[in-house]
Amino acid sequence: MKLYCLSGHPTLPCNVLKFKSTTIMLDCGLDTTSVLQFLPLPLVHSPRLSKLPGWVSKDGTINLEKKELLDLSTIDVILISNYHCMMALPYITEHTGFTGTVYATEPTLQIGRLLMEELVNFMERVPKAQSATCWKYKEIQRLLPGPLKDAVEVSTWKRCYSMQDVNSALSKVQLVGYSQKVELFGAVQVTPLSSGYSLGSSNWIIQSHYEKVSYVSGSSLLTTHPQPMDQSSLKNSDVLILTGLTQMPTANPDGMLGDFCSNLAMTIRAGGNVLVPCYSSGVIYDLLECLYQFIENANLGSTPFYFISPVANSSLEFSQIFAEWLCHNKQSKVYLPEPPFPHAELIQTNKLKHYPSIHGDFSSEFRQPCVVFTGHPSLRFGDVVHFMELWGKSSLNTIIFTEPDFSYLDALAPYQPLAMKCVYCPIDTRLNFHQVSKLLKEVQPLHVVCPEQYTQPPPAQSHRSDLMLELQPPPMPYRRCSVLGLPFRRRWERIQLLPEVGPVATHLSDLQWGKKVFSQPPIVQVLPLKKMREACNCHHRYTSTMTDKMRKKNPINHIVGFLMNLFANYCGK
Repeated sequence: MKLYCLSGHPTLPCNVLKFKSTTIMLDCGLDTTSVLQFLPLPLVHSPRLSKLPGWVSKDGTINLEKKELLDLSTIDVILISNYHCMMALPYITEHTGFTGTVYATEPTLQIGRLLMEELVNFMERVPKAQSATCWKYKEIQRLLPGPLKDAVEVSTWKRCYSMQDVNSALSKVQLVGYSQKVELFGAVQVTPLSSGYSLGSSNWIIQSHYEKVSYVSGSSLLTTHPQPMDQSSLKNSDVLILTGLTQMPTANPDGMLGDFCSNLAMTIRAGGNVLVPCYSSGVIYDLLECLYQFIENANLGSTPFYFISPVANSSLEFSQIFAEWLCHNKQSKVYLPEPPFPHAELIQTNKLKHYPSIHGDFSSEFRQPCVVFTGHPSLRFGDVVHFMELWGKSSLNTIIFTEPDFSYLDALAPYQPLAMKCVYCPIDTRLNFHQVSKLLKEVQPLHVVCPEQYTQPPPAQSHRSDLMLELQPPPMPYRRCSVLGLPFRRRWERIQLLPEVGPVATHLSDLQWGKKVFSQPPIVQVLPLKKMREACNCHHRYTSTMTDKMRKKNPINHIVGFLMNLFANYCGK
C-alpha cells in the first residue's frame, strides 16, 4: 500500500492511495495563494492601479500534475471530503485522461459547483487585453521582482477552467450519503462519515475484509450548523491519514466572532462602512447568524447588510434546503416549520439584501453606512476590488478579514497606502492540535500519517511544542511529491473458488501446515496470506511440471494453475 502526496498545502490536500490494486485520489484542493503575487483585477478602470507596473493576473493556478510521480489517468476513484477540497476537480477530470468516478455528498457537489461558478465568473467578466506566458521561462523569471522570481514550478501554473469544464467534471460525480457503503471493484469498500466542518463535509473509511484506512480531512468538534462529527466509526483503523487541521491553532473561533461583532459595531456607530471579504458559502452562514442575534442589542437594526456574489441567491437558498445535513437543532426547526438559518428572516425584513454584482439594482439601492460581504478573500478579483478602491481612502471605514486562507498583509499590499482600518479575525472551526490529540487517543489507530508541517512547531513559534502532533508511535510525515509506503502488511485474505478448481484441489492437501486448504467447491476460505502464497505456488509447481500428455488428459489443470499463479503474485503485493 502506497500514498502519493501531490499537494504541499495541509488544508488543501491532494493525495493518492494505492490499495489492493485500486487507485484512489483523496481530495483535489486548489491552492490559489499564488494570486497574491499579482495585481488586482478591477471591475472598472482604476487610475491608481493602472499607473503601477503591470503584470497580467494569473487566472487561477494549481501545482498538481507531477507526471513523473503518478499517471493521473490511472486513478479509479476520487473521494471528496468538502467543497473547498474539490476546486481543482476540472483540472483532474478534463485534462489527464481520467475515466473514473467521483464520490461526494449532495451539499458538497452543489456548493462546490457554486464556488467554481463564482471563480469562473470573477475571471471571465474582467477581459484582459493581452496575456503573457514568456515570464514562466526560468531565464526570464529570475529577472522578475520577488516573490515571483522565487516561485517554484511556475510552468505548471494554469489558466482558470471554463464553465464547460466545470459542468463536464461535475457530471462524473456520484452522490453518496453518510454511512453509505460503496463497493469498488469488489476489492475495497468506501464509506463517508460526517466530519462536522461544513454542509455535507465527510471523512472517509476505506476498507477491505481485514484492513481499514481512515481519511480524516477538514473536521470539527465545535457545535455549528453541520451534523456533528462521527468519531466512533474511526475506531480500529490500521492507518489514519490526517490532514486539514485548523490554520489558526491559537485563535478561538468564539473569541474571533466576538471581535468581529464589536469592531463592526464601532465602525457603524462612527459613521463608517464595513467590508468583509469572504467566500460565498461556509463561515458566512455563521457570521449572519451571529449578527442576527447581535444587531438588535447593539442598536444596529437600521444598518443595511449586503451580500454580493454571482451565486449569492443560490448559496442562501441551498443552506435552507439541505435540512438533513444540518445539526439536530436546525433540523428540528424545519418541522415547526421554520427556516433553519435566521438569515431568512433578515432577508424578509430587508435587513439583508443580496445581489449578483455591484451593477444593476445594487447601484440604485445602495446606501451608507453599511456592511458588505463579498469576494474574493484574496482581494485580487471579484467585487471586493471595487470596494477597496471606493472605501480605502477613509479612516472611518474598516475591512475585517475572517477567512484564514490568505495572508491579510499580502492581500492588502497593492492598496497601500491605505487609510481604512484593518481587523484580522480569522475564524477556522477545524480541529486544533489539542482536539486532534484527544481524538486520536479515543479512536486509537495503529499508525497515523500526516503532513510534515504537523510534526514540528510553526517556524514563527518554534518554542510552541503544543502546536504539533506528539504521538506514540510517532506519526509518519509526508511532503509534496513524496511517496510513502504505509506501515502495515495484509495478513489475511478472503477468496472464492470456482467449481473448476475441484479436480485439482485434492493435490494441495499435503502442505506444511498439515491441513487441507480446500473442501468441496465452491467455497469461501479465509487464509493467512503467507499460507495462501504457499498454496498457490505449490499448485503452480504442480501444474507447471505436468507432461504434455497429462495436460491433454485434463487441460483444466493447466488453466487453473495459470490463474492461481496470477493470484499468488497478487497476494505478494
